[in-house]
Amino acid sequence: MTASVIDGKEASARLKNGIAKAVADLKSKHGITPGLATVLVGDDPASHVYVASKQKTAVELGMASFQHDLKAETSQEELLALVRKLNADPKVNGILVQMPLPKHLDAIKVITAIDPAKDVDGLHPESAGRLVAGADSLVSCTPLGCLMLLKDVLGDLTGKNAVVIGRSILVGKPVALLLLNENCTVTIAHSRTKDLAGICRTADILVAAVGKLEMVRGDWIKPGATVIDVGINPIPSPDGKRRLRGDVNYAEASQVAGAITPVPGGVGPMTIACLMVNTLKAACAQRGITDVAVPTKLPPKI
Repeated sequence: MTASVIDGKEASARLKNGIAKAVADLKSKHGITPGLATVLVGDDPASHVYVASKQKTAVELGMASFQHDLKAETSQEELLALVRKLNADPKVNGILVQMPLPKHLDAIKVITAIDPAKDVDGLHPESAGRLVAGADSLVSCTPLGCLMLLKDVLGDLTGKNAVVIGRSILVGKPVALLLLNENCTVTIAHSRTKDLAGICRTADILVAAVGKLEMVRGDWIKPGATVIDVGINPIPSPDGKRRLRGDVNYAEASQVAGAITPVPGGVGPMTIACLMVNTLKAACAQRGITDVAVPTKLPPKI
């Protein structure tokens, strides 16, 4: 048995087509262009790549992109002042402060300073609280991308046993809540879980978001399970190029699973596409617009 590959690039392309159509619809009906503001503090190379990709995608889909690059020594108050300015700017519908921040800055204070209506990263306590309550909210982009991929592959998730390895506020906790809201039976596992491999073998859906290179082995996988690998682990390369592998041993797992995301090319492309979904959703919600179809799932394959 060889697992089918869940192609995140192809899936994100479908989703972005839907977003572009909705953005055009919003412009033609209401004269509104969704605006995404990105804030980058410091010179982290990976963060620069991520932010540039987000800005490029926003423009490609017909949105406005507002870039704010700040020096590494930017003070807490200077950063908070910028966030308050963006909160008040009607052209800005979504605000993303790229993490991680330099160590002298308090990320929690910055996140909570963002207007929840513009919290397109889905990290504000109000956004998290609405997710816990099962209310409509802006959901963290990577978990939302995971859910869209799962529903695209499996359809209705009701009754599935789901195991999530990882308990971070970025992925583990929100993806577990999303799955619970889809009527899955959810187990959150982590580094101190007893018999982690045995628990993983019970999963119809296994989401690995622990940040440990190829920790999940093939014999941890239930035959036919759907595996979503959120891990992004850089590995040494003789030619100096940056290469990534996931939290799942792909070679082994792909011989057991029914479907699996590769790394790279799986969850990653969906994360940026879902950021654009959130920006569009925020733009509509801020103005009470209900006649524009914001994508909530992946369009069917053509």
